[in-house]
Order: sequence, then C-alpha cells, then structure tokens
Amino acid sequence: MQRRFPALTDRILFGAAYYAEYQRSGTLDRDLDLMVEAGFTVIRVGESVWSTWEPRDGEFDLEWLLPVLDGAHARGISVILGTPTYAVPPWLQRIHPEIAAENADGSTVGWGQRQEMDYSHPTFRWYAERIIRAVVGRYARHPAVIGYQVDNEPGQQLAHNHHVMQGFLEWLRAKYGTLENLNEQWGLVYWSHRLSEWADLWTPKGNLQPQYALEWRRYHSAMVTEFIGWEADIVREYANDEQFVTTCISYNRPPVSDDELVERLDITAGNPYYRMQDGLSNVVETRADAPWWSSGPWALFGQADRMYSTSQNRFLVTETNAQSIGGHWQNQPPYPGQIVQAGLALVSRGARMIEYWHWHTLHFGVETYWGGVLPHSQRPGRIYREVAELGAILGTLGSELEGYTPSADAAIIWSTDTRWSFQSYPPLAKPDGDRDPESYQRIYDSFYRGAHDSGLQLRVLHDRQFAALDPAELARDIPILFAPAVYVADDALLDQLRAYAEAGGHLVLGPRTGYGDELARARRGVAPDRLAEAAGAWYEEYSNLDEPVAVVSTGQLELAPSASATAWADGVIADGAEVLATYDHHFLGRFAAVTSTSFGAGRITYVGTVPDAGLSSSLARWAKGDTAKTGWQVPAAVSVVSGSSDAHDTIWFVHNWSPDAVTVTAPASLTDLVDGAAVGHGSDVLLAPWSVRVLSED
Repeated sequence: MQRRFPALTDRILFGAAYYAEYQRSGTLDRDLDLMVEAGFTVIRVGESVWSTWEPRDGEFDLEWLLPVLDGAHARGISVILGTPTYAVPPWLQRIHPEIAAENADGSTVGWGQRQEMDYSHPTFRWYAERIIRAVVGRYARHPAVIGYQVDNEPGQQLAHNHHVMQGFLEWLRAKYGTLENLNEQWGLVYWSHRLSEWADLWTPKGNLQPQYALEWRRYHSAMVTEFIGWEADIVREYANDEQFVTTCISYNRPPVSDDELVERLDITAGNPYYRMQDGLSNVVETRADAPWWSSGPWALFGQADRMYSTSQNRFLVTETNAQSIGGHWQNQPPYPGQIVQAGLALVSRGARMIEYWHWHTLHFGVETYWGGVLPHSQRPGRIYREVAELGAILGTLGSELEGYTPSADAAIIWSTDTRWSFQSYPPLAKPDGDRDPESYQRIYDSFYRGAHDSGLQLRVLHDRQFAALDPAELARDIPILFAPAVYVADDALLDQLRAYAEAGGHLVLGPRTGYGDELARARRGVAPDRLAEAAGAWYEEYSNLDEPVAVVSTGQLELAPSASATAWADGVIADGAEVLATYDHHFLGRFAAVTSTSFGAGRITYVGTVPDAGLSSSLARWAKGDTAKTGWQVPAAVSVVSGSSDAHDTIWFVHNWSPDAVTVTAPASLTDLVDGAAVGHGSDVLLAPWSVRVLSED
C-alpha cells in the first residue's frame, strides 16, 4: 500500500509544467493569476535548466526560482520541484567529455540534445549529486513544495561505454556464478561463441545472440532503476514526511522496466500523449506516427491502465497534451470538448493529477510547436478556456473521487522481457516485409483493444505481479485473464497461468505464449508448453500472414463480419478442445484458429493469431458472457468505464467519442456529479459531441 500524502487527499491535482525562466520578465504574476482562474492547483518547475541553476562549475544561482514558489504559494498553488540531472550544462560536457554516452559502434552521443550522458559514470554522478543537494537543499522547506520529480523521462538510450561493459560482466558473474554455466545457459556452443574467459565476452555492437541481447537490456534496466533510486535517496535526506518523491516515466524508453523503476519511489507518474482530433474517434481508424503516443480512445485508456499497473495504484500524469504535440509538421489541436474528454478518461482509470506540458508554447528550441495552454501570442484563447473548464470539473469532482479505484472485469498480462526480446527478434513483419520491432505491442494491443471494444474494463498485470498473486483469489476477483505473447516466461509463470484456470478463471491464451523460457530460448515441450494438455490444443507449425485471413465460426462464437486473422497463424490441433473458429484458407483451413475447453473449475481458450478488431472484440464478448453486465446499451461511438470511491458505490464515466450528439438510456437512478442533476432510471442521457458525463450510482 502506498503512503498517503496530504497534498493528494480530497482533490485531483491540476496544472502544468511552468518555466518562468523561458518567459520574458514581467509575466509571472499574470501567469499565476491566469492559472488560478483556470483552476490550477499545481505546477512542476526546475527540472530542465541545470545550466541556469549552475551556470559555471561550482557557481550556483538558486534564488531565481524563489519568486515563482512564493507567488504560487500565495495563490494556493502547490509545486513539484524537479532535479535537473537529465539536461547536462555545456560547461560540464566541455571539461568532462568522458561522461558522454557511447553508441554501440564506439562513437559518442553528440551534445546539443538532452540525456547525452552515461548516467552511471562516476564523474557525472558526482556533479549530479552536487546540483541535487544544492537545489533541493535550498527549497525543501518552502511551504509550496509538495513533492519532487527526480530526473525526467529516464532511459533515453542504451550506453555502451567501457565501464558499462565491465559492470555488465560483473552483473553476469553474480547472476550465473561460473563461466561454464553462462556458456550452457546461453547456448554459446552455437557459432563458436563458447567463452574461455570472462574477458572473451564480445561487445554488443555486432551481437546477434538472443540471450545476450535480453540480458543486456535487463542490465540497463537495473542501471536506470538504480540511478532513479539513488536520486530519490538523496532527495529524501531533505524531504519531509508529507512530500512525495517520483519520476515521470516515458513508457517506451528502451531500458525502462516501469514496475521495478518505481520500487524506491512513493507514487507512479508518467507521460501519456495521444493523437487528438480524429485520433480520439471511436469510429475512425487512425494510426499513430510515433511509438510514444497513442491513437484511438481505446489506446488512451490503455495508456492509463498501463500507468495504473506500474504500482497497482493511482498515479500522477506529469505531462500530457494541451494541444498539438510532436514535430513542427504535426499540428492537430483538439476538437472542442476533447481536452475535457481526455482528462476525465485518464481520471477514470486512476489519475490523481493531470498536468500539461506545458503552460506556454515556447518561442524557441526544438519544441517550438509543441502546444502549451497559452499560444505563442500568450493571449488566453480556446485552449485555455477548455483547460479551465476541465479545471472547474476536477475541482468539483476531487472529494467525490477520494479513495477511487477503477473497475476491472478482466485482466491482461504485460511482459516487459518479451517486449525487449521482440524488439530485437520480432515474430511479425511490417507491411514492407522487414521485421517489426513493435511486434509485442501489436499483439498485446490487439487483445487489449478487443476487450475494451467489448465493454470489458481491464486491469493490467505485469508478469512479476501476476506471479506473486494467489491464482484462486485472482480467479474469484477477476474472472477473465488475457495472456497474449507471454513469450519470455519461466516454468513457474506458466504453471501460475494453468493454476488460474484450474481455480475457476477463464484463461485466454494468445500466440507465442508458452513458447520461450526465461532466457528467450525456444522450449522443448509441445507448444504451448506446460499448457497444451490443459488447453486441449497444441501446434507445431506457424506461419506469417502477408494479408489478413478471414476467420469462420463453427457455431458457438458469433463473429463480426470483418473478423480476421492478421500477421500470424498457429496451426492449432484440437486435442480435446472444442474448435470455435477456423481459417478460411486453402491450407490453413485444416487448422483451428480458436479453441476452448473446460479445465478444472475454469476454462482455457487458445487464440492462434493476432486478431483484428472484429475478431478480438467478438472473442472478448463471448468470453465476457454475463460476467460484466453493466446495464448500459451504447452505440460504437460511446464508451462506458467505472470505478468506486469512498463516497460512491459506482461512478460511471460515459464518453461520446464522435462529432454527433448521442442519447443513451440510464440503467439505474443516477446523479450527475458535475452539475448535481438527477437522472432517472430509464431516462435519456444526452451526450453532446465530444463530451463526457460523470454519473454516480449509490
């Protein structure tokens, strides 16, 4: 259980990152007054300007922030103070060029961006500790400061410096004990890679061995986790018991294992970015242009559920869209209503702070066209007004959501190790035939989206978290568990999946689950290993699909007209299981695409493909049956999610993700928590275009 902090009680924090140092002088009071009018209760400051804090080696300028903190406190605005360690000042890289991170080819990461350094380098650590102590020591007692963000979006690259390699060797020694064990476990007899001395281990530059690659990523994850924990420990020497310590997580950073990263922090915080305009439509197919932002309402909910999963608790949104995000060529400000919609979508899945990056749109730098709450003119406009509308709503909802827990009708397993393994050795191809390093995300998303589209609310469980649970208790609490692409898994994890079904849960297995072991080695058992007998189905052939293949129901499973297998097809042989669907294909038609069988007190369903949205939602609706009936009957443009709080048995968030007004029917007597209006059982609930209603049922 996470600690309770007074600043996070009875309210949802709302605000933005604020950089007075980027503004012209004379704007501070105007900015803070506008924030108050918009309902802001928090700002994040100080994390990006080490060279301002320390313009020369050992020369500190710490007083420039004081007017910001004093002004914020005078207006009742709280402050999260950032440590500036992710942006190295020019003087430091000039006098200590050895701290630069090295690429795999031995070249150094060029200066002029951010996070160019090797954060494990002892010289960098010395200077980092000095600036942390200077900044935090100066402001820890300021009454505006409620918490600290250490570093910023850690883990931008994998450092290949010589001492990193030496650290990796020592890490391997500690883990494997002997060189003979490493040779055996990694299969280094292959291609004459057997090591005679530890010093024989090659650098990652030309490595093609999967076991090496996976352990290299795990080591870097341990480095990032240690670094953030190291910073947090320093900050806690100054922080009081009412101040929290966190970092903001960019979930796609290559060495980040988020559930491990937060173990020495007080609360999860992260940066969910999403495509706006038609990218928030439930009925328009769009795609994301970058792996760090999502496209589609289902994916926005998915980001929030991933953030909740990090510590299985409510979280802070340290950065999200105010308007256009990304490059100069990516300008998609929100349609009217979407700022409120997206903010409440994040809140509905556990956010206890919404903070924009950032307050004012910058006039210089690479992020000149990354839109803030204020435009370049600095005149409050439509975006500001809509942000203020959300601020007013969150001010009303804050006490109503104290103790809030998002609902979960089903769970889905997340495997960071599999994601890392598939980034180097992916099973799926891109449309041009090249390997797709986002294969894991594609497979995982296909199951998550189908569950969401069917009306199921998901709890994301990291594989380590799932392994620590009592499977019988989980089966009682959450009756459906999706396990797609759990490729990197030890025997105990696969046995835990089996035990969940045996105890009464419905286990839905996806492709590649039970095929690899804890080192991404292909298992010797019949696939899916340790689960085939219980599932009543197995396979030994599998094919990549260049084009989608239609899937045909054998009777029990009602399929959407578009239901198709995409990208991958296991040639599943039913061996006791019922065949629910087959491939409509001259060769693959001899195999099952989906099977299901009872097992113990539960059920195991095997899905041998990456289902398209039609197949995935059809499977989820069939699996759901009567287990998650909400009473809401809604069209495709509408989503309904829920949770409970100390004050309310059920709180419904009903979104209309379309430009057209929609009317739905209230399944019970409800109260609108924003305007206090009563909504009678069976009465119409009007949803304006791009809108959301928050309704309680007690």
